[in-house]
Amino acid sequence: MKVQGTIIKLLEEQEGTSKKGTEWVKRSFVIDTKEQYNNIICFDVFGAEKVENLNKYNKVGQVVEVEFNIQTNEWQGKYYTSLQAWKINKVDASTPETEQPFETVSQEDLKEPENDLPF
Repeated sequence: MKVQGTIIKLLEEQEGTSKKGTEWVKRSFVIDTKEQYNNIICFDVFGAEKVENLNKYNKVGQVVEVEFNIQTNEWQGKYYTSLQAWKINKVDASTPETEQPFETVSQEDLKEPENDLPF
């Protein structure tokens, strides 16, 4: 999945050790899509390399396009869903987003054509 928005917050890094004994690191960030509803989205970035790239190349106020996966885990009978970002691209703010214009339809276009067909 893909979404575009402005980074409004970078949360603190979290570190830990998995059940298998491997070290992990994660950092979350929040974007604002400027949509009317559900416009604030929080993503997680896992792995030292991805967290380092997030820290190095992305700052608050940056407009980005995020490609992500949705993952749900069960723990003690409860389900937790996370949005895991796997690619973050900067969006060039100097070029406006290309929106497909809506085709305008007049009342005349909606009227049925007059013809002599029986159906």
